[in-house]
Amino acid sequence: MSQDHRLVVTIDGAAGTGKTSVARELARRLGTDCLDTGAMYRAVAVIAVDQGVAPSDGKKLAALVTEQGIRFDWSQSPPPILLAGKDISVRIRDLDVSAVVSVVAEQSEIRKVLVEQQRKISQDHPTLVTEGRDQGSVVFPDAAAQFYLEAAMEERTKRRLLQLQESGTNTDALTVENDITSRDKIDSSREDSPLTCPSSAIVIDTSDKTMLEVVDIMERVVREHLATLDHA
Repeated sequence: MSQDHRLVVTIDGAAGTGKTSVARELARRLGTDCLDTGAMYRAVAVIAVDQGVAPSDGKKLAALVTEQGIRFDWSQSPPPILLAGKDISVRIRDLDVSAVVSVVAEQSEIRKVLVEQQRKISQDHPTLVTEGRDQGSVVFPDAAAQFYLEAAMEERTKRRLLQLQESGTNTDALTVENDITSRDKIDSSREDSPLTCPSSAIVIDTSDKTMLEVVDIMERVVREHLATLDHA
């Protein structure tokens, strides 16, 4: 992709809709970087769980984030997330972290710190595919292309269960479904940056589509946008 254009593509949606997989593949095809903002909130949840801080203590957690530092190693693809210099890419997917991440994400002090970091990352990367729950609605409302992913609960549960099993975590479908349902409720009802579909977003139901089929749709939209810039 040409570096002549500053391009941000946002992908939002609830847990298990396929955001991370499609974002990475889309970024690969476009030759750009991929930002997993959910990993940033999960990193804060790791701090809460491992350091015994209440997930609702936004002020203390925000201070610890600033003190310890959350960053990505952009020299690798996909870039691992580091907390205090330690790779926690596997740890952030554990169920005890998932159980508190939505509470962590409710805290306005944490959202303020991480949104600032996300915008700073976009300034450092001329082109960026970024995925999360508020990327198009709050963080990058003027993004060149915005997508919102949906999927049936059965499919979301199956995907999340497979992801956990691949990381070595043994659990059952009911536990995973209950975790997703709880996170949906918190994410959609929080006062600060609730999960919502941006008005300009293209909605894609991924339930009966493969990851590559979803990326095909996104890539076509983004390249059409780039073509209009080239001819402007």
